[in-house]
Amino acid sequence: MTGEVIFGGRDLSLEEVHALATRKATARLSGDPGFRESIARSAAHVAETLARDGIIYGVTTGYGDSVTTPVPLDLVPELPLHLTRFHGVGTGRILTPEETRAVMAARLASLVRGWSGVSIELVELLCEMLRLDILPLIPAEGSVGASGDLTPLSYVAGALAGERRVLFNGRETMSAEAFAEAGMKPVVLRPKEALAVMNGTAVMSGLAAIAYARAVSLSSLSTRLTSLASLALLGNPSHFDERLFAAKPHMGQMKVAARVRDDLSAFAARHAPSRLQDRYSIRCAPHVIGVLEDMAPVFRTTLETEINSANDNPLIDPASGNILHGGHFYGGHVAFVMDSMKNLVANIADLMDRQMALLVDARFNNGLPSNLSGAKGPRAAVNHGLKALQIAASAWTAEALKLTMPASVFSRSTECHNQDKVSMGTIAARDALRVLELSEQVAAALTISVRQALRLRIESGVLSNADIAPAASVFFAEIEQAIPFIEEDRTLDVLIGDLCRRSEMDEWSLAWQEGCS
Repeated sequence: MTGEVIFGGRDLSLEEVHALATRKATARLSGDPGFRESIARSAAHVAETLARDGIIYGVTTGYGDSVTTPVPLDLVPELPLHLTRFHGVGTGRILTPEETRAVMAARLASLVRGWSGVSIELVELLCEMLRLDILPLIPAEGSVGASGDLTPLSYVAGALAGERRVLFNGRETMSAEAFAEAGMKPVVLRPKEALAVMNGTAVMSGLAAIAYARAVSLSSLSTRLTSLASLALLGNPSHFDERLFAAKPHMGQMKVAARVRDDLSAFAARHAPSRLQDRYSIRCAPHVIGVLEDMAPVFRTTLETEINSANDNPLIDPASGNILHGGHFYGGHVAFVMDSMKNLVANIADLMDRQMALLVDARFNNGLPSNLSGAKGPRAAVNHGLKALQIAASAWTAEALKLTMPASVFSRSTECHNQDKVSMGTIAARDALRVLELSEQVAAALTISVRQALRLRIESGVLSNADIAPAASVFFAEIEQAIPFIEEDRTLDVLIGDLCRRSEMDEWSLAWQEGCS
């Protein structure tokens, strides 16, 4: 743990959500009395409305299409647990601990706005679960993204009530048992509290925060790999000339070009280019990666707005106590960001796959051995270098590209046609994470390739370490330490997994000189 993230009276950044997800920070509620009073006031309005026989959706009525079914006052206290139980239909993989923490952080960020009618005790327990790493076991599948992430979030609400399984101290147990071990107790869900926890966009938003961090990291990694691929191919640095990009001044595209230009500066000062024009996967790399760089600020603003919003239904105005029935659980903004992001990321995977294809093919790699094999003499006949790795990279790329079909256009009318237009935002977020996983595998393959290619160039005397600019040389030293030179054929699956983990956790040195960021 390296710091604290304060909930209440302030907005969360995507970096803070990611820090909580990766346990680089811990959660704490604000000590500001005004923040706590706002939450208490919203909860009190619910109680006051009930006391005067007022009608609140999901409190004195059934849920969804059952809104026309009145719930007798003596049964109102039972309703929240019924909501958590009948939504216990989740399937698929269990969200990872990192994903679960991000989901909990997103839900907590929404509830502390003071519009959801929950008690401070529930908010405190959710914050303590995040702080102590008591993680509900949340199945990934079952949400249509409106009316919020009802089914996956039922596993959070049920855990707060002591009724669902959690991961705590490395083992699975019932949440009530985990709470007892930690010196806490489950909450008794008050009339609107299960609905407030479940009826929102926290799952898609939490997953989106993780996807955003990984996409930004992949953008930097693919830029550095483009530089090293260009260097290994003895490419033409003039493709990244500052004047050229000033003529088409997309800011993200210009940033990528500046970074590659910086990485190639030493090579450009010492070598003449081997071709007047390099192939598109090198020459147009800023135009591919730059789209993600240009869209990232828009994605950030949209996701941070969603995370820092009251997105359940109904909302309780903490000032007036008015009950406001609406549709803020609809995840259209998150769905659009995730559908767009997975498209841009898959395009980068395709770019890297094509760069690798150039490197391993003796017809296009400007004198490097076929498949970048390090074997020499008679041993070259039985060694195949990176032949299978290139096939695998193309398979991963094809799967990533296949998943770019937008999820948001597959709205399905459901729940007796009450939920007759839904966002599919959670499916879009899961798709984006899968595309990122596949793209990180392609990046791992390209990392192995450029490490092999550059070492072959240096050993042959065509290049020297002095041809690699200082920032890029730090990265090259890291990958030389992480990846063995491949002279004899060997299995690479464990290595690929380790490289993917380092990419996912943003552990590479990907800094550039000032002015390239």
